[in-house]
Amino acid sequence: MTNDARLTASRAASRAAGNPLLEGLARAGFIGYGVVHILFAWLALQIAFGKSSGAGDQAGALHELTGKPYGRYLVIAIAIGLVAMALWQALEAAVGHRADRGKERVFERIASGARAVLYAYLAWTGYKVVTAAKSNAGDQSESATAKLMSSSGGRWLVALIGVAVLAIGIGMVIYGLIQRFFKHMMTERMDARTRKVAKILGVTGYAAKGVAYAITGGLVIAAAVTFDPDKARGLDAALRALAEQPYGGLLLTLVAIGIAAFAAFCFVQARYRKV
Repeated sequence: MTNDARLTASRAASRAAGNPLLEGLARAGFIGYGVVHILFAWLALQIAFGKSSGAGDQAGALHELTGKPYGRYLVIAIAIGLVAMALWQALEAAVGHRADRGKERVFERIASGARAVLYAYLAWTGYKVVTAAKSNAGDQSESATAKLMSSSGGRWLVALIGVAVLAIGIGMVIYGLIQRFFKHMMTERMDARTRKVAKILGVTGYAAKGVAYAITGGLVIAAAVTFDPDKARGLDAALRALAEQPYGGLLLTLVAIGIAAFAAFCFVQARYRKV
């Protein structure tokens, strides 16, 4: 692609990213994302107290929501918002964050690309839930891991995926602790109290999610080492593994509270996130 073509594509993506309709849908998507995490936190609490039979992950949260009055319509609305968020982040990955330079700009584009994939996956999961298609993330993860490990070099690939998920988890914890999330928010519109609340919710929320993802990555690595795909069942398995540890119920309760904090932080982002 020539420089002129790249410039034209960048300008087109920038115009699309600034579309008011896309911005409104993305902000609504944050609200839906928060609702999903509230249910996710509730499922984690049920696992902590040994009362859950459903999947303790985002897919399980969406399943839980469809069982409520008008739940299917709410899942549809959430899925539409997540599609908008995925498109917005894909455009950010294509255009880049204008305030960033050099290596930081490259990192932010990669992060935006990863978020776009996550939001698109959750939107697809919502679609499958609404259409009553099978969407047990744990079963899918186990099946995919088994297929990979049966191929030549598959165990190494599974181990690398586990390392990547573990790194994402650690990255989330660091991202929260250094409060990098403020870089993407319109802090000038916040008063001192709102900023303080956002800080608490952001740090707690990202740390809790990071712990869950780090445990998931560790289980995927263990699946590759022990040749046991049953261990690679995603976030649900990670939460259940945590619950089985000494004081696991207490630890998982703290993680659930952190995930609920992340849900509340999503609501804050719906208003103050730079879109």
